[in-house]
Amino acid sequence: MFPEKLRNLCLLTIDEARERRVKIAAAESCTGGLLAGLFTEFSGSSDVFERGFVTYSNRAKEEVLGIAGDLIADHGAVSEVVARLMAEGALEASRANLAVAITGIAGPGGGTPMKPVGTVHIACARENKAVLHEACYFGDIGRHEVRMASLETALIMIREQIP
Repeated sequence: MFPEKLRNLCLLTIDEARERRVKIAAAESCTGGLLAGLFTEFSGSSDVFERGFVTYSNRAKEEVLGIAGDLIADHGAVSEVVARLMAEGALEASRANLAVAITGIAGPGGGTPMKPVGTVHIACARENKAVLHEACYFGDIGRHEVRMASLETALIMIREQIP
């Protein structure tokens, strides 16, 4: 289901998090739970992966992660502000030490001139650390490819926050 490159990166992430006793949560929109699925591909990942939130709709972002609806209306669900708040909300709503959030436009539709298909915002929150954010512009490379590229970026960010 997942490319070997992603599987290997996820295994490294699991090993590093396990070694440092870090628990991970994920808040996903455009990836629809794929990051949680990738983590749970591996036996023993429950040592590290605490829970996942699939907050695909704006209402889910509001109800599950506590993001104000007017903030989403002002900035858009695909924005740095919302990605950061998704990560912080997942951290607060879980027993994890680290949370990653992914929100974007995977396509083929849904893009605008300001936010074209392939625009993804990823944020990673860790207790007592600054929230990391990365704006990704993958382009209109295909829905599956945007989602896989988002997973790779998220795993790299998680690894940066583990130490």
